[in-house]
Amino acid sequence: MAQRTRPTGRTVLVLLFDDVQSLDVTGPVEVFAGAEKDTPGTYRIRTATLDGAPVRTSSGLTVAPDHALADAPEPDTLVVPGGQGTRDPDPRLTDWLRGHGPRARRLVSVCTGAILLARAGLLDGRRVTTHWAYSGRLARDHPAVDVDPDPIYVRDGHVATSAGVTSGIDLALALVEEDLGRDVALTVARHLVVFLRRPGNQAQFSAQLAAQTARREPLREIQQWITEHPGADLSVESLAARASLSPRHFARAFQAETGTTPGRYVDRVRLEHARRLLEDTGDGVEEVSRASGYGTTEAMRRAFVKALGTSPAEYRRRFRPTPAH
Repeated sequence: MAQRTRPTGRTVLVLLFDDVQSLDVTGPVEVFAGAEKDTPGTYRIRTATLDGAPVRTSSGLTVAPDHALADAPEPDTLVVPGGQGTRDPDPRLTDWLRGHGPRARRLVSVCTGAILLARAGLLDGRRVTTHWAYSGRLARDHPAVDVDPDPIYVRDGHVATSAGVTSGIDLALALVEEDLGRDVALTVARHLVVFLRRPGNQAQFSAQLAAQTARREPLREIQQWITEHPGADLSVESLAARASLSPRHFARAFQAETGTTPGRYVDRVRLEHARRLLEDTGDGVEEVSRASGYGTTEAMRRAFVKALGTSPAEYRRRFRPTPAH
């Protein structure tokens, strides 16, 4: 078998600007720096601002760049972080991205960095993601961009976009794995004490966070009961009886107060429960499907493929952490 040809001296250029989110910068930088320590000579990590002056992050940290953008080396991987500074960026930043972004082998955004790329016209016709709180704005302001608010990161050709903050680490690990192989990426992940790696199509937040908390106590109790009993009979009729409401009244009230239907909420809870069992236990797929309320392995497989684009077995292989030796 041919040996993997390892890249040498690839420049990772991280864009800096006032009110940048510091973790959007340091998360990916730590991943690439960890890979460089493990396999010296593979990455040159550089940062740059418009004029080469230090910037102040949204949390108050001051960061000094390596270069002014005019003097920065041509990047192999260009990383555009997010933060409050993406709301009203300097037009020169957008102009620079428009001219230099297409030259990078990989164009990467973290969180609302996608807004800067969209302003520069670099996301038109592409499927992308961003922090869930800003996905609506991105889709509204840039109708030519296909915005998916759910995944933690999305790859579309040479463009890779990620959701908020820590998902930038997940995406950077995926890029290191692509460049240097699973062993190097796993070493970096272990050093950072994170999983290698959350699949890109994993949801940005849990079922409980995805839905609003109901105002009325009986409905809040039903939400909690669903979470604690995913394998139970969770039909609308059964849940309505538990809430002492008619099925029609229950379904209407549940959606009005949580922003989702009872059926969708149950689907999310069951999927999340199954994912957790696959990640954290050695239970067989059949046992997981029963415990999560699917009844059959085929029903669970269909749910995984529809929501995550992968089978339960493949999900476990990709996401369950490998024990350290």
